[in-house]
Amino acid sequence: MFDVFYIGKKPHLFSHEVQVQNVDEARKLSKTRFFWIVNYLSDYSDFDFLWEPAPWESQYIHAWPSQWQKDGGTYLIPKNENEGVNYQKTIVPRIKYSESWETDESVEINGFDYTWHPDPSEPPFIYQFGTQHQKTGGPRFVVDGATDTKYVENITADISVGSANAIYFIDHYDQNINKSINSVNSDNLEIIKTRYSSNYLNTIRRIAKKANQKHEYIWICSSVCNYSNFDFSWHPEQWQSRMIHVFASDEQKFGDTFFVHVPSVLEQTHIELLEWHQINFITNISVPRWPIPSVKYSYDNLAESVLKTNLNYPLTQFYRFKKSNNPPTISLWRNKTKTITPLSDDASTAIIPRESKFYINDQVYDYPFIDKSFNYYEKSEEQDIIFISYDETNADTNYEKLKDKFPRATRLHGIDGMVNAIKEAAKISKTPYYYVVFAKTLIYDGFNFDFVPDYMSVPCNYLFHGKNMSNDLEYGTLGVTMYNTKLVKNATTWDIDFTTSFPVRVVPELSALGYFATDPYRAWRTAFRECTKLQSKCIRGQVDIETEYRLHVWTTFAKGDHSDWVLKGANDGVEYAIIANNSYDHLRKINDWQWLRSYFDSKYSTIESQI
Repeated sequence: MFDVFYIGKKPHLFSHEVQVQNVDEARKLSKTRFFWIVNYLSDYSDFDFLWEPAPWESQYIHAWPSQWQKDGGTYLIPKNENEGVNYQKTIVPRIKYSESWETDESVEINGFDYTWHPDPSEPPFIYQFGTQHQKTGGPRFVVDGATDTKYVENITADISVGSANAIYFIDHYDQNINKSINSVNSDNLEIIKTRYSSNYLNTIRRIAKKANQKHEYIWICSSVCNYSNFDFSWHPEQWQSRMIHVFASDEQKFGDTFFVHVPSVLEQTHIELLEWHQINFITNISVPRWPIPSVKYSYDNLAESVLKTNLNYPLTQFYRFKKSNNPPTISLWRNKTKTITPLSDDASTAIIPRESKFYINDQVYDYPFIDKSFNYYEKSEEQDIIFISYDETNADTNYEKLKDKFPRATRLHGIDGMVNAIKEAAKISKTPYYYVVFAKTLIYDGFNFDFVPDYMSVPCNYLFHGKNMSNDLEYGTLGVTMYNTKLVKNATTWDIDFTTSFPVRVVPELSALGYFATDPYRAWRTAFRECTKLQSKCIRGQVDIETEYRLHVWTTFAKGDHSDWVLKGANDGVEYAIIANNSYDHLRKINDWQWLRSYFDSKYSTIESQI
């Protein structure tokens, strides 16, 4: 058997090995052509110390691996000079050794393999092991003389208890506080209930003051969340110990669960926003929120529904037609983040924060914080299209073209009087709003009836631009109008211009081409009615300079078929408005088809046979 040496001052493994300081000393003392260097932490119970290398490998140092490293600290070395290392395959197991290890109380030592050792060829390090949560927090293997740390990433230890021993549970007054507390799967944490104070910064500061002197680290949890699958043994990296750690709520980065170093929070009293703290956003661990309640409403004004509902939760989903089954998660950090969030283009489905009720009067836009970036979640409803005709000569052609492109369009024909026809259309409409297309107009190719009403505003009528093909004017006259069904149905009084007698919004989108001058009377009638309204300034929202310009064009320029009758009608309308002198009884007659025909006949009876 070859000579056996060990390096260091540890107990003998065998009766005959010799302690040396290094390999050179062993080479000088050896009397055999090879000598062994053994490690007192290796298990040699099954090792063959009679092993010899083949003659052609006699010049190599032969090294045996452990279960951890290819160099396990066992060597057969030639006494004479050698030429490199030949690594063997037979493993010499390492045994557990506790003197080099440092382990915190939170680590479950029974689950960690303390036979690990570093590569002997490496310089001295403090080897830091991680946990199931971080690269730090696990055991440390300390080599004598080491000052630098090296992280062992492929081996971790489990911990069952984190550095925090208390949970402060924020009650959002959502009736979920007890359910959230009961969802916590930990018996090692003290639980203290506390109230929410308008924003998380103030709430966390108040909690930190209460926890000071008692807890260095705490969890702050929220009643809006379900903690059934959350691991409260989580801990931060050592270099992040003074940060506020924020766990996502569902997909929301600004979540409702916090790991807090209490002294650090109390030191930062000058900070005005929670985001200005040193924040570690943990997005790979998400805590689900409890589902928010939903309210189905039937009003055409979302604000009306909100004002008539008791908002008992931080957030509530309101929906007119379809509820979103997977709504976005809204941040509750402060008022500015608690946004009213429409989930459809028309805002008929929206998430409403409790605080908004203190701002809203008659429309949701009274609330200053609105986020429209999620308005694609639900598809908006289509509105009915109703084609209104009376005696227009081009009605059939225009309706066929409309119906061919938009099959959902229906026709209402033969109702005497403009207002009567619009109100009758409201009766047959099956949608909250309905488009009206007037028979003397041809739908513009680029108009698709895909505009949606806005449920966040007060109910109103939407007036689209039309182009007058007799004088090229382009504004609300002769355009498509989207009427609010309830406004029209419930209307008992109105001004000379019915559409603008109610809240109205002009949409500057070309919708129709007005081919009204199909014969002398119909050319005259449209021009007469419009210029009577313009001259009397009975249309709400009129701007004087625009009105004067439109009147000037109507009364001085016309082209195409029956252009002379367009000019006659326009100038007759101006004259009639002046004579009527703002008398409602006189002006309202322009909506009566029978009166209009009689008035025309009385002025132009000598040419009646030509019409």
